[in-house]
Amino acid sequence: MQAITQYMCSMAALISVEPGSQADHIVLDRTWLHSAHQMSGLSMLGKGVQSVLSKTGDNAPGRHVMRVLLVEDEQRLAENIVAALRETGLAVDHAPDGEAGSLLAEQGVYDAIVLDLMLPGKSGLHVLQDLRRRKLHTPVLILTAQESKDSVVNLLNAGADDYLSKPFDLGELLARIKALIRRAKGVSTPVLAVSDLELNTVQQTVRRRGQFLDLSPTEYRILEYLIHRPRAVVSQQELLEHLYDFDWEHHSNVIEAHISNLRRKLNVAGSEPLIETLRHRGYRLREEAGAR
Repeated sequence: MQAITQYMCSMAALISVEPGSQADHIVLDRTWLHSAHQMSGLSMLGKGVQSVLSKTGDNAPGRHVMRVLLVEDEQRLAENIVAALRETGLAVDHAPDGEAGSLLAEQGVYDAIVLDLMLPGKSGLHVLQDLRRRKLHTPVLILTAQESKDSVVNLLNAGADDYLSKPFDLGELLARIKALIRRAKGVSTPVLAVSDLELNTVQQTVRRRGQFLDLSPTEYRILEYLIHRPRAVVSQQELLEHLYDFDWEHHSNVIEAHISNLRRKLNVAGSEPLIETLRHRGYRLREEAGAR
């Protein structure tokens, strides 16, 4: 157990930070992943990976809503994709090969996975097959240079949700990833509505009873996460895990402050607050009785 503790405590020294075009992203050391996997099992690795991944260095203070895993071995392409995704407000983690990508994907903390087909160590197809074999249903978009009909059919039959042929337009990739996330959450349109509240995920605007609301970036991201899960109880830990990509365990009081401000801005005279606080459980976005 002492050896495991030493591994967990030294994780920060065993990752390399690669400078991206607009934002840094991490590359996990394959040797550490393999050793930690052998010594402590996936459950311990999962806790360590989430802790390390939460320390990626973004240009903004690191607050995001949805988390995406990119598994791509072409460094320049990976840097461009990471920068573009973060620019749209997504949290992104990067694995440079199939083995590291498989271990990260199996943690089940991602809202979508972008997976290259031709990877060193372990192919994208094998990563995908292992993921589905473990009954993990995270949406997966495959990047492939193979455009034959048989290849596409095999990918879809293996459990891929979408694919994009190389070379591809970065704007199309972003649109497809966001569409995958929406569909996985049971939403087919970028305009989400609960009661008399509307949130446009493309324009990143919020209206209540037809009036636009002026929200801070963090308030918007909290609301977007809650509106994807109407009436569900969302804990502070769950919010922090999706909103922050640094050590979220030490920032639980920050959520309370943002929720308080958000509730005040959403408040309409004569109506019940849309955001409920359930003591020791979390928060819930509810529909008003009799609302449209």
